[in-house]
Amino acid sequence: MTMKCIAVFVRNVLNGLSFGVGSKQHSGSLLQHFSTYQAIGVVAIFATLLPSFAYGHGKVTIEEDTCVRRVGGNLVHFNAYQPQNEAKAQYCTEIPGEGETFLVVDLVDAALRNTAVAMRVVRGLNETAEDQTVAYWPPAIHPDGVVRGETALAKGLYTLIITPDGLSSSSYILRVQQVDYTHIARKAIGPLVILLLLALIGYEFSKSNRFRNWRVSGSA
Repeated sequence: MTMKCIAVFVRNVLNGLSFGVGSKQHSGSLLQHFSTYQAIGVVAIFATLLPSFAYGHGKVTIEEDTCVRRVGGNLVHFNAYQPQNEAKAQYCTEIPGEGETFLVVDLVDAALRNTAVAMRVVRGLNETAEDQTVAYWPPAIHPDGVVRGETALAKGLYTLIITPDGLSSSSYILRVQQVDYTHIARKAIGPLVILLLLALIGYEFSKSNRFRNWRVSGSA
């Protein structure tokens, strides 16, 4: 219901624009090209994009952070660093360069700080492929709440596995010097929708009588 109300509001705004830029007869033409259902579609797209915009600005709760996982029911936060490439940059699952990489897992929930936690990095996406292990840190208690490790990562896909003693494990897929086309496409949808809406409004405006009169008077 809320979505439909917003869509009707969008139509009313466009209707107002059409009255402002053309005759009464032309005012309905914009609505002929932009129905209620199309408006619902546009609003739905923007509703889908809003979380992405929030991520981009960092205005998210810790549960919504893409670098946060639940390990045995407890929250952990992961970051990767490559100071030799970018001194102050921190990464999560997308690591832009090869080379020595510092892996830092923050044990957000205090319960994990009294539990031995192991960490392992395997090449590929198969968590059980121990023969593909790149680095391994045996179970240890981390009273400061931080699990640290350093390893060299070449270009490719890796899986970081975090395993607390006696609890279920969790993992991160690490993309090292890989292009995530899905992520790129998702980021491009928002600007593309805005451009399409502006193009639609501009097209309708260009057909209005007032715009034509303005062009004629300008030429004269």
